[in-house]
Amino acid sequence: MGIIDLIIVAAYLIIITAIGFYFEKRASTGIDSYFLGNRKIPWWALGASGMASNFDVSGTMINVALIYAFGAVGFFVEMRGGLVLIMAFLMIFMGKWTHRSKVMTLSEWMTYRFGEGIQGKSARIISAVSTLIITIAIVSYFAVGAGKFIGDVLSIPNYFGLSSEFWAAAIIITFTTLYTVASGLQGVVWTDVFQGVIIFIMIIVICTIALTSANIPDTFTISVPLKDGSFLPIETNRDSWTNILPSWELSFPENSSYSIYNLFGIALLFYLIKVIIEGSAGTGGYMAQRFFAARSDKEAGLLSLLWIFLLSFRWPFIAAIAMLGISYGINSGEIISDPEKVLPTVIFNILPIGLKGLLVAGLMAAAMSTFSSLINSGASYWVRDIYQEFINPKANEKKLIIHSRVASLLIVLAGLFLASGIKSINEIWGWLTMGLGAGMIVPLLLRWYWWRMNGFGFTTGTVFGMGTAIAQKLFYPDATEYLSFAILVLSSLSATVVGTLLTEKTSKEVLINFYNSTRPFGFWKPIKSLLPAEMKSKINSENKRDIIAVCFALPWQIVLFLTSMTLILKRFDLFFYLVLILIILSVGLYYFWFRHLSKESGIK
Repeated sequence: MGIIDLIIVAAYLIIITAIGFYFEKRASTGIDSYFLGNRKIPWWALGASGMASNFDVSGTMINVALIYAFGAVGFFVEMRGGLVLIMAFLMIFMGKWTHRSKVMTLSEWMTYRFGEGIQGKSARIISAVSTLIITIAIVSYFAVGAGKFIGDVLSIPNYFGLSSEFWAAAIIITFTTLYTVASGLQGVVWTDVFQGVIIFIMIIVICTIALTSANIPDTFTISVPLKDGSFLPIETNRDSWTNILPSWELSFPENSSYSIYNLFGIALLFYLIKVIIEGSAGTGGYMAQRFFAARSDKEAGLLSLLWIFLLSFRWPFIAAIAMLGISYGINSGEIISDPEKVLPTVIFNILPIGLKGLLVAGLMAAAMSTFSSLINSGASYWVRDIYQEFINPKANEKKLIIHSRVASLLIVLAGLFLASGIKSINEIWGWLTMGLGAGMIVPLLLRWYWWRMNGFGFTTGTVFGMGTAIAQKLFYPDATEYLSFAILVLSSLSATVVGTLLTEKTSKEVLINFYNSTRPFGFWKPIKSLLPAEMKSKINSENKRDIIAVCFALPWQIVLFLTSMTLILKRFDLFFYLVLILIILSVGLYYFWFRHLSKESGIK
């Protein structure tokens, strides 16, 4: 990097830290301000912040690697998590259901659903501990990706037996922690908005370069990783590489790390089922935090819509980087062996001085926005759900703010420690999405749709699911994603149902309050029958629209992401078909969802 590039990066770090510290005074008034911005942050800022938080370096490097090695169909592999398809469900109904609770965290929500007694408290503590474990694991995942990227860019040497990637991650996390600890959610959101602007400038620049200079020949060679750590060159062709229509089978060598995707059709069906389960189960962490902070049901929907729209620009950027990586290999005669290194290779060898610094600043912005969201939301679970609820209920706001900042620091240190033992981004991402995260899916799903489920069922289901995920990682790390997911779901489901049926029901008063305010669909007949006929009719109409609308929203999000990507790939034939499909889906989405946004919150 040249002096100009370093000045751009340094200026970015100074500005972003200054913006964060600007909000320090507002964040210090109390934990409602620190973690939710007093629920006064505009919906468009929350949506833009959500996009920036999802535009992470680790995920971008993985997605570039998948598009580079698989071609355009690599897009579909990321139905496992990288497409963030849970947003379709959050946009239609899960976001407003989450917002209606008026709580601060997913764990506090457990007492709203199961009551303030022992079953609500047991679900709350288990949810908080599980969320903290997952948060630390995700911090380590992002640290590995950011470390790989920043370590290459800044050429940081190894010190004290620790890799350059570790020290690079430590640098970027230190800056992020400074302003996050000081400013809380308001600082996180507004720094995200600024970082989003940088990210979009970066996207426009890279896509323009790819459209004007990246010409892919009829045949060319890419590289795929092997299980022994080496890499294998494979020849492919332009039509196949740019085709977005997935085949039922792929033909990666059996000794390739990607051979698990050779039964591609089965893998995609499996990921689709997982997406539907996960989306219907809702979410926690920084994604749920945006909806807890929303001002109304309508704004919960609007921020989701903006979030998805802005996130769609990530995919033409990813396709552009992959194209530039292929172009570099053709022009230089040096194939990029490690697909996860395509992104830094493009920066080093293709971009001119100035643009190089801009792209580095943009990707640092992507990494820092993700870190800041994770750190802030993760700390809320310690402060709100463990310290304030069980250790010191009488703590004043000053003490709670101190604990918020200390918890943020401890989450960062724990994530860095875990990151020091991880080598592959894809390895930890696969376990997070298909293992550790899957351990909580069943209890999170049933809590919305089955009136009989109680806090003990949630507790036993989560303990068994998470315990099985950790045991599988320790004793059977080579299990396929399908087998791992199936075992975790069955284990968690069995424990949830048994734990529920062997213990007492949640009190009718708690269930009535929950159902009247949240109004979910599912198996709620014993509670729903207690409502007046007119209210039941309105709830039925809302639920029916939501079910139909999500059937439009899920393909709409996928088609939206693919449409912009095919434009960069210069597949104009596919682009026009996708635009037509997108228009049809958008009309359905407007009719069944968007035009009702202002009405549904008034049902009560």
